[in-house]
Amino acid sequence: GLRGQHQPVRSAWAALVRRWGFLSCCCRLFDLDPDLLPLFQYNCKQFASPQECLSTPEFLDHIRKVMLVIDAAVSHLENLSCLEEYLCNLGKKHQAVGVKVESFSTVGESLLYMLEKCLGAAFSPDVREAWSKLYSAVVKAMQRGWETLPEGD
Repeated sequence: GLRGQHQPVRSAWAALVRRWGFLSCCCRLFDLDPDLLPLFQYNCKQFASPQECLSTPEFLDHIRKVMLVIDAAVSHLENLSCLEEYLCNLGKKHQAVGVKVESFSTVGESLLYMLEKCLGAAFSPDVREAWSKLYSAVVKAMQRGWETLPEGD
């Protein structure tokens, strides 16, 4: 697991939040996968460009929620299982609006990219691996939301 990695993970997260917040991560997200843009529709309005999407209050609110999920995971490194139920329900919500499980790996890539940009040399292979593990654990719990849907639904 992540034993021994808690401190580096926490300080990396603190540095990222302090320096940038999450918005630049989202620009990166749409660079990596432009097909994700149509998933962010608020009031049935399609965005013409990532920039347009990135500047809406609804999207910024969504980003804040994403930040809170990662923040919760970072706070509960010792006991991620207490977030299982919450993450599973979150998975169901994403599934309901047509998000594919694969999209989460793009989000993870964006996150690692941002951490690397923010921390530079301090983002060592060890810290990177610890973050990958943490993010995978979050996604795995969310994936259960996809898998627990009743048949024929």
